[in-house]
Amino acid sequence: MDTLLRNARRKLSQGLLFWREAGEGIPVVLLHGAWHDSSQWVEVVESLSQSFHCFAPDLLGFGESETPSIHYSIDLQVECIAEFFQALKLEKIYLLGDSLGAWIAASYALKYPEQIHGLVLLAPEGVTIEGQAQNCQNIRQLMKRSPLFFKILRSLRFFTKILGLDKKIEQDWQTRQMLLQHPTASRLLFQRQQPEIEAELLQSYLAKLEIPVLILQGGKDRPDALARSQAYTKLIPQAELKMIAHAGDNLPNACVGVVAGEVRDFIQRNG
Repeated sequence: MDTLLRNARRKLSQGLLFWREAGEGIPVVLLHGAWHDSSQWVEVVESLSQSFHCFAPDLLGFGESETPSIHYSIDLQVECIAEFFQALKLEKIYLLGDSLGAWIAASYALKYPEQIHGLVLLAPEGVTIEGQAQNCQNIRQLMKRSPLFFKILRSLRFFTKILGLDKKIEQDWQTRQMLLQHPTASRLLFQRQQPEIEAELLQSYLAKLEIPVLILQGGKDRPDALARSQAYTKLIPQAELKMIAHAGDNLPNACVGVVAGEVRDFIQRNG
């Protein structure tokens, strides 16, 4: 598809923000997931920009945006996006988000409802589910372990395999590497004080959303992701859940055509 994506940067009060942009018309803003940057949305933007004006920013602390030495929170990201919209004079936006980006998008719509025409949330984070507190605790413990600990365990693979622990050790190693490669996401999701994280969860507020909301969820995603999408659907009055049965996680990359088509239909229905 022959689409010209424009790269741009703007200095905001919290730091320099980078974004990708293409198309013209109705503004559509796409917020990436926890373990990605705005490149996650490139193919979807290429499709949607035939009909809409698309903006895909790197959230503060991600990708090519600045990583200032500050305390990161969901509300900080919301305010950074609000300043970004104000700088670009964007009004009446369709806001899309994947996982962490969906949490930020829903938080934005709750705080600035007059600016949002509709939300599309892909496998959203940001509500509590059964087992979540224990999972956060496990991740924190994982991050505290030294690289030497894993090096020793992996060197003993012959014995750990006999004990049936090799797959769990390798999975923990891969998870830890991902967390280290995405420090801002790790801080937002796992490495803040639990009361602070819980204060930004949305289950007590989603009923206040009075705009159309489309939730897209891969049918083969993790059980916790499925549970969160179902919770969002139950709590938001105008929410519609669409399952993509064959898909797992990272829908913007894995199901470009389906995601772009669903977003296009959603905007046309509600425009």
